[in-house]
Amino acid sequence: MMMRLLQFVLPLCLGFLVGAVACAEEPAPIAPAPVQTAPAAETPQDLPLDALRTFADVFGRIKEDYVEEVEDKSLIENAIRGMLSGLDPHSSYVDGEEYRDLQVGTSGEFGGLGIEVGMEDGFVKVIAPIDDTPAQRAGLQAGDMIIRIDDKPVKGLSLNEAVQLMRGKPGTQIRLSILRGSDEKPFEVVLERAVIQVASVKSRMLEPGFGYVRLTHFQAHTTDDMLKAIEELKKAGEGRLKGLVLDLRNNPGGVLNGAVGVSDAFLADGLIVYTEGRVKNSQMRFKAGPDDVLDGAPIVVLVNGGSASASEIVAGALQDHRRAIVMGTRTFGKGSVQTIVPIDEDSALKLTTARYYTPSGRSIQANGIVPDIALERGEFKPLADSGLGSLKESNLVRHLDGQAPAGEEPAEPTPDPLPLAVEDFQLSEALNVLKGLNILGAAAKP
Repeated sequence: MMMRLLQFVLPLCLGFLVGAVACAEEPAPIAPAPVQTAPAAETPQDLPLDALRTFADVFGRIKEDYVEEVEDKSLIENAIRGMLSGLDPHSSYVDGEEYRDLQVGTSGEFGGLGIEVGMEDGFVKVIAPIDDTPAQRAGLQAGDMIIRIDDKPVKGLSLNEAVQLMRGKPGTQIRLSILRGSDEKPFEVVLERAVIQVASVKSRMLEPGFGYVRLTHFQAHTTDDMLKAIEELKKAGEGRLKGLVLDLRNNPGGVLNGAVGVSDAFLADGLIVYTEGRVKNSQMRFKAGPDDVLDGAPIVVLVNGGSASASEIVAGALQDHRRAIVMGTRTFGKGSVQTIVPIDEDSALKLTTARYYTPSGRSIQANGIVPDIALERGEFKPLADSGLGSLKESNLVRHLDGQAPAGEEPAEPTPDPLPLAVEDFQLSEALNVLKGLNILGAAAKP
């Protein structure tokens, strides 16, 4: 039987945050769309009567012959879960605590491990660890497969069931068995659950005039927090920036409004993103306002396989408008929109209702954003000075020692600061690209 449905547009999100809901959002920004009247009830001849008859026969057979008595409500809910799980990885039936989590949304604080996860080949896949959380400190990486939770195999569990096992009281420990890449042997990691406080924006000055902003998640206040951070960087750079590195690596997404706001901050006009689906109110278009917070200064956007959803909207918009150079590795490829359709006070459907597209019409779904400059995660190790293979003045026999001018004490040598390339090779290369763009930009000016 058809009924009037109140739909809430769910921001672009991915999998589940262990200890939180599927995406980061405060209740207020999830604004209800206008109440829609469902189409008139289908006539009997439009219904798949044979299939429904088969369903009723199976239902009755289970009720009569199954080894234990099963409640009708449980059978119906399991049937609904089965229908939705057969559609795509992001459509699901949510009830009880899951639904309350979605209604509460993401205020940026929750209990858990601090990882965004999905399901692949029957195992839980780490989409991205969140900065400054137990998962990130334990060294979990995007692409890791969780095959056991404590002593329980993951195979055969739904994503919801696996997430519930990983959630728990802060301060308690959990043991995960991890399979990484092509490694044949899994390894174990012991983590302590904690209250996760997500700071979505981090910033610092890399070198005079060149700023760095990292977005770990897209939350309701991410755009405002990013603009404040950029203003602070401008003050440190005497009122302007020569360039900015926008780091979206391992950013699993979050609210759509956050992605639109961040993109709008760097674009003076034009389309940011649009969505298309079968129902009318799944078709949306978002355009940029007239201001560019950096006044045209060059931008390098860092991405990797853990950059998903809202991160891909930002990278795709800035790439299509040639406002930034995207650097790193191909992104995750989550380009679908989910809508929460309440069934009653305690349950709802999370249903994929649209795909989103970059300004040039590219669908990111299953494709991801291909960077302008491909750069794998590398490691820079300065060669140790062994004294072999190089000849210096100090190696010569009877060489003269260095002396300070008369009356002055010889200065103690100061150690070189840790090179940025050692700290973060990809970030170091992004800074080099920014410097090159700055030189080219200055040369192009009359």
